[in-house]
Amino acid sequence: MDKHEAQRTLTDLMARFTGYVGKRLPQDVLDRLAELRRGEDSPLARVVYDSMFENLEAADRLDRPCCQDTGVIQYFVSAGAGFPLLGRLEEILRDAVRQATREAPLRHNAVETFVEKNTGDNTGVRVPWIHWDIVPDSDEAVVEVYMAGGGCSLPGAAKVLMPSAGYEGVVRFVFDVITSYGVNACPPLLVGVGVSTSVETAAVLSKKAILRPLGTRSPKPQAAEMELLLEKGLNEVGLGPQGLSGNASVLGVHIESSARHPSTIGVGVSVGCWAHRRGTIRIAPDLSYEILSHKEAAL
Repeated sequence: MDKHEAQRTLTDLMARFTGYVGKRLPQDVLDRLAELRRGEDSPLARVVYDSMFENLEAADRLDRPCCQDTGVIQYFVSAGAGFPLLGRLEEILRDAVRQATREAPLRHNAVETFVEKNTGDNTGVRVPWIHWDIVPDSDEAVVEVYMAGGGCSLPGAAKVLMPSAGYEGVVRFVFDVITSYGVNACPPLLVGVGVSTSVETAAVLSKKAILRPLGTRSPKPQAAEMELLLEKGLNEVGLGPQGLSGNASVLGVHIESSARHPSTIGVGVSVGCWAHRRGTIRIAPDLSYEILSHKEAAL
């Protein structure tokens, strides 16, 4: 096919996948929710989990988003330098958001800052947000779709600590953030922590952390140990499903890190709610595709 036809084909594919992500949770999140439901001994917590699964079943049956807040659309792209539509991919993703907004449908969540006017199609200045990683010697693209909701992911926080705070300061910051608004973020939560050198790098890494599949651990032993300790500690807070108390506060805790300046410790926290709408698709140069995040997904 020619470039124009290929562009239309990929736009349609990403529009359908973006809409799909808003309606059906990835398999790892479904499995974890089921595990947490089995681990609850509170009748109220079990009822709340039951209502979550009833909601998901209705969304699938009615082909409608599983949460009314379909968020700001964010794409995390790992594109091969040889991917044939690399130069048009930003335009393709913007058009895909417009199409998904009409067809899925998605709630209109893009308001132009200072103008204070809703654009009506979920696009605007730098929206959808696209984060790029260019992969040498590759001709495929992997696109992660994330719906950042107004009550969970978007109120994240980042701060630069002085080195005297140490990693104890990182833990304290995570607890301060989660206990300050965790109830409003629709728990159980997936907590992403970025440890880096500045607010912007820590914030980006914290968002990348919540894109990792549940159950994975940091390859750094010290970070993996901190993930487990944070999970244990946050669960002891006892937020429970929808903040109504229970045995679990979190779906998991993931940490991503970078090297840092010796005089600073940047820390960022991003949160995904129980309806963690994330999807990953791998696209070959001939535009055939594989959905990596959802079991037996069909577009």
